Amino acid sequence: MSVWAKVGRKAIRFMNGVVDLAVLIVVLLLVAVGCYAIWDSKQVFNRADAAQYQIYRPTVENGGKTFEELRAINPDVFAWLTVYGTRIDYPVVQGPDNMTYVNTNAEGQYSLSGAIFLDYHCSRDFSDFSSIFYGHHMEKSAMFGDIGRFAEESYFRERPYGMLYYDGLEHGLEFFAFIHADAYDGAVFRTGITEPEQRQAYLDLLLDMAMHTRETGVTINDRIVLLSTCSGSTTNGRDILVGRITEGLYDNPFALGEPDGPGPTPVVDGLLPSLWARISLPGKVSIVFQQFFLILLLLAIRKKRKHKRKQRDSYRGGNEA
Repeated sequence: MSVWAKVGRKAIRFMNGVVDLAVLIVVLLLVAVGCYAIWDSKQVFNRADAAQYQIYRPTVENGGKTFEELRAINPDVFAWLTVYGTRIDYPVVQGPDNMTYVNTNAEGQYSLSGAIFLDYHCSRDFSDFSSIFYGHHMEKSAMFGDIGRFAEESYFRERPYGMLYYDGLEHGLEFFAFIHADAYDGAVFRTGITEPEQRQAYLDLLLDMAMHTRETGVTINDRIVLLSTCSGSTTNGRDILVGRITEGLYDNPFALGEPDGPGPTPVVDGLLPSLWARISLPGKVSIVFQQFFLILLLLAIRKKRKHKRKQRDSYRGGNEA
C-alpha cells in the first residue's frame, strides 16, 4: 500500500471521528436546552399560579391591608378579580398601554405569564359601560386558562358568578354570555361607548354573537365586563366571558371545595414569543426522550462503524501480509 493511500485512510478516519463527535455534541446541547426549557416552563407556570398572590388578597377581616401592600409594590395594581368555580383569582393592573403587562407580572417583575390587566382606555372606577380585561391563556388553569372552558355549556351554566374588588369594596359579577371572536374585531373590543343607542347596539351584538347566554335582565344601564383571552381553536381567536357588575354580592358555591382541575391542555397565549412555550409539558418531555434515544442510536452507529473499520483494517492487513 502506498504512503498516500495510508494518509488518505487516516484522514478519512479522522474526519469520521470529527463528524461523530460534532453530532454528539449538538445532540447533547439540544438535550441540555430541552431539560432547561422544561424546568423554565415549570417556573413560569408556578409564578403564574393564583396561589402565589393569595397573600395579597383583600378580605373583610384584614380590611384590604395586604392588598395595599401589593399596591405599594406596584401602584398599577388597583383591583382584584375572582370567577367562582375557576382558578381565576388575581390582582388586576392597568398600564399606560396594552403591552406593558403582557410580559410583566402584578409585582412589576418581568414574567412571560404577564398579569391580568384592564384595557388602558377604560376607567379604573369601572364607570364605563364596557370594561375589558386581558390575560394569557395558560396551561394548568393559570391566569385566564379557564376562560376557554366556558365553551362547554354545562361549565358555563354552573359558574354564573364572581367578585370584583375595587375602591375598597367588593362588588358582584354576574356572567351572562360566552363569545368566540376575532382578535381584530373592533366592534367587540370597543370602549368609550356613551350614547344609549350605541350601548344597545353593542349589547345586542354581544348577545347575537354568544355561544351561550343566561337570562339576567342586563340592560344598557348596567356596567359590562369582558374577560378576554386567546383561543386554541382558531387563528387570532379570542374566548370572551361577558358579565355585568352588581352592587350585591353572590355566594360562592365552590368556597368549601376546590374548583375543577385543569381542563384539556390549551395553547399558551399567542402573545408569548417562544415557540417552545407553546408546547405542552408532556410534549416537551417527549422531545427530550427522543433526543436521548437519538444519542443512544448515534452511539450504537458509531460503535458499529468502528467495528467495521477494525474488520476492514484487519482484512487489509492480512492481504498485505
